[in-house]
Amino acid sequence: MGNSLNGKKIAFLATEGVEQIELTRPWQDLKEAGATLHLVSTEAEDVQGFNHLTAADTFKVDRITQEVSANDYDALVLPGGVANPDTLRLDKHAIAFITAFFAAGKPVAAICHAPWTLIEAGVVKGRTLTSWPSLKTDIENAGGKWVDQSVCYEQGLITSRNPDDLDDFCSKLLEVFAA
Repeated sequence: MGNSLNGKKIAFLATEGVEQIELTRPWQDLKEAGATLHLVSTEAEDVQGFNHLTAADTFKVDRITQEVSANDYDALVLPGGVANPDTLRLDKHAIAFITAFFAAGKPVAAICHAPWTLIEAGVVKGRTLTSWPSLKTDIENAGGKWVDQSVCYEQGLITSRNPDDLDDFCSKLLEVFAA
């Protein structure tokens, strides 16, 4: 993978209930490519990862949403899980952080249930994206177009459906974030 992301700072936004592999796999690929990564969350406490509905590892939080700005980063990754985005979409600082990436035209990647936060941030209208299938109606109701494919990239937004799509998702992250 080389060091195509040297000098790039990338935020991962997650909280309790994050789908562990959707956090760890992109983290590993981006780190190997030379990026500086920060786990941003709503609280300074460790984030509890999950393998579907089973508690897994915990992850150290680097920064909290009240103290970060999109100006601090080159890109944003939103891992899924069901509880994680459902909690994040109720946090005004998390939503403002996401919205600021779109306002600045910086790339954002969201997988699985993470597009719930994009809906809350009001950035889905007029975009084509994919997600876990149960979000299709939510995306369409928010003015987006849902597609069933492993990865979708449009207007700076990378989306994927689930952990089975991580190869395609991570490949697209590396390509777009290095540009």
